[in-house]
Amino acid sequence: MPEISSHMLIIGCGNMGGAMLRGWITSGRSPSLFTVIDPAAQDLPEGVRHVSSADALDEVFDTVLIGIKPQMLDSLAPDIRQRIASGALVISILAGTMTPTLAALFPDTRIVRLMPNLSAELGLSPLGLFSPSLSVAEREALNAFVLPLGTPVWIEDESQMDAVTALAGSGPAFVYRFIDAMAKGGVAAGLPEDTSARLALATVEGAARLAAESSASPSKLAQRVTSPGGTTAAGLAVLDAEDGLSKLVEETLKAARDRGRELAKGEKT
Repeated sequence: MPEISSHMLIIGCGNMGGAMLRGWITSGRSPSLFTVIDPAAQDLPEGVRHVSSADALDEVFDTVLIGIKPQMLDSLAPDIRQRIASGALVISILAGTMTPTLAALFPDTRIVRLMPNLSAELGLSPLGLFSPSLSVAEREALNAFVLPLGTPVWIEDESQMDAVTALAGSGPAFVYRFIDAMAKGGVAAGLPEDTSARLALATVEGAARLAAESSASPSKLAQRVTSPGGTTAAGLAVLDAEDGLSKLVEETLKAARDRGRELAKGEKT
């Protein structure tokens, strides 16, 4: 099986790159195996090599993670190319940036698109992956490399990566909004604000863990909680009215997906 160089260059280490970095280090990888290029990076784990620009380095790397803002890619690509070895594995977490664009900017490399979310820091992120050229053995090696961050899921059609971004990448923000709405709903129902917030968070945490560990589908689990004519049934009747919740979520994900497609066409955020 092909090996992936354990010494990684991370270009752009903001919220997402930082979460991935901490996830790898928490899993046992030495901080000394990571070099970060980012003029604004703060609070990096101790032992991680940090420089402000590619000009501060004189070596090239076989494994590179690109986590800058998509609109910065064209201007920074010439400097980035100087630090990438021939045949290197280049992993992009840039939303909307297609592999042909990446391949043109970084020729003679193996391009992979990866869409994680902030749960990578805990090893609990979905990891949507696409590559037009990796072999089965190379995919297995990459799976092992990213496994400390969560669950790898390979996508065979790159056009679906925008939907992956909407669901897996942006999805946590939607869940956080739902938790907040649950807490506010509890207050409206008569609970103190602090009590409602704690109950809402614990409820979502427990439900998500059970859903992850159960062989039953979320739909089946909902049925198990629901007694005919009971309190849960009354609440579900509101959520299910005219498929309101399903339609709202569909519209939310489509909006995020379509924005990803706009980015892929070269529009700026």
